Amino acid sequence: MPPDEPGSASSFIHWLRVAESDLALARIGTSSNILPELLCFHAQQAVEKSLKAVLAYFSAPVPRTHNIETVVEALAPYVEIPVEIKELDELTLYAVGTRYPSNYEPIDDVDYLDALAKAEQVVAWAKSVCSGKDLHESF
Repeated sequence: MPPDEPGSASSFIHWLRVAESDLALARIGTSSNILPELLCFHAQQAVEKSLKAVLAYFSAPVPRTHNIETVVEALAPYVEIPVEIKELDELTLYAVGTRYPSNYEPIDDVDYLDALAKAEQVVAWAKSVCSGKDLHESF
């Protein structure tokens, strides 16, 4: 099946489904075989894709970037953005740096749980926006 065209009625639904899938992966939790940095990667992806879902909901161009600040800036003309979402740019570090072995700072369970909580909030906010509910219920 071909991907949804940007701005199509189902495009934002697809973005939300993928964001929810990333969130489910982030919720797996740490174990001896699962690295917290990979869970943080999926938390970042859930945030990024949720924000892009909101852009698609408003038929706005969806930027091809992993930079959360850039996506938030693209959202500003379309919707009031809670302060908590404007301050999530630190998750951008998990987008690329943690996907490959490199010289990043160690990520512990506290970092992971923080990224997961933020991802859960953003996914809930994006779903509320895309369903027309009050924009600040999740925060």
